[in-house]
Amino acid sequence: MARWKELPDSLDQRERQLIVQLRRLKDRSGLSLSALAAKTTYSSSSWERWLNGKKPVPRGAVTELARVCGTDPTRLLVLHEVAEGARQAAPGASGAAVEPEEEPAATTRTAATRTTASRAAASRTVTMRTAALRTATEPRSPGDPPAARRRPRPRLVLGAVAALLVAFGAGTIVGLSWQDDSGGPGQGGPGQQTALAAESYRRGQTYDCDISRKDGGLYAGYSASEQVLLDINHVGWDVVEAQCLLARHGFDPGDIDGVYGEKTKGAAWAFQEKRELARDGIVGPDTWRELRK
Repeated sequence: MARWKELPDSLDQRERQLIVQLRRLKDRSGLSLSALAAKTTYSSSSWERWLNGKKPVPRGAVTELARVCGTDPTRLLVLHEVAEGARQAAPGASGAAVEPEEEPAATTRTAATRTTASRAAASRTVTMRTAALRTATEPRSPGDPPAARRRPRPRLVLGAVAALLVAFGAGTIVGLSWQDDSGGPGQGGPGQQTALAAESYRRGQTYDCDISRKDGGLYAGYSASEQVLLDINHVGWDVVEAQCLLARHGFDPGDIDGVYGEKTKGAAWAFQEKRELARDGIVGPDTWRELRK
C-alpha cells in the first residue's frame, strides 16, 4: 500500500477533503502512479503533485480518475466544485480556472475521444443535479405561474451545493447518534439511530466511554457513524465516538470532549500508521472501519 505524504497545513479544508477521496479511490484501485498515467491523459508527475496537495487538481483529472477506477464521478465533481469555489473566494485569488497539464504526445485519438465523452457525460450529470437544486431552493412570488422561476441568487445556489455535499457524507459537525428514553446519548445498537439536535452536544464538557461490541463492531454509544469525515475543528457526537474508540485501541486522543483538536488528530495519525492506512490524521470510512474492529 502506498505511503502518502502528509498534506500541507495551509491546504483549505475543502481542498483537503477532495484530495483524501481521490487518494482513497486510487489506493482501492491498486494502480501505481505510473499505471494511472498510462490509463489517463496525465503524467505520473502531475498525479504526484495533485495527490500530495502541491497543485490544485483539474476537473478533467477528477473525471478520468473516476473513469479508470470504474466509479461515478458525480460526488467527486461536487467536491471539486466546492474546493474550486473556496480557492476563488480566497483573499488574493485571481479567479482564473486551473489549467490541466498538457496531454502526452503519445495519447491516441481513441483515448482522447473517450475522455471527452466521459467529461461531457459527467458535466451533464452535475448540471442537471445543480438545476434541480436551484429549482427546489429558489423563491417564487405569489403571482408567478407554477413553471415560472426567478433567477437564482448565488448564495442560494452555493447553499444548495453545500447541502448536496453534506448529503454525500463529505463531512459534518453533528451526525447521527443513539438516544435513550431520557433524550441523551444511550447505549443502544446501530438500529436505534436518531438525529441529535445541535444543542444536545455541549462543548467544553467531557464524556465517559462505555464501549461494547454490537453486531460485530465496537460502539461507545454516541454515534454509529462509518462515513463522516472528521478533521481539525470538527465538533459533536461523532468526534466523541471517535475519541472513545481511539482510546480503546490505546491511542490517547486527549480529553473526550467532542472537539477534534491536534491531539486527537495525532492519535488518529498514529492509529492509521499502526493499521497501515493512508496517514492523514483524518477519520474517514477506512479509519472508522478499523476503529470498529
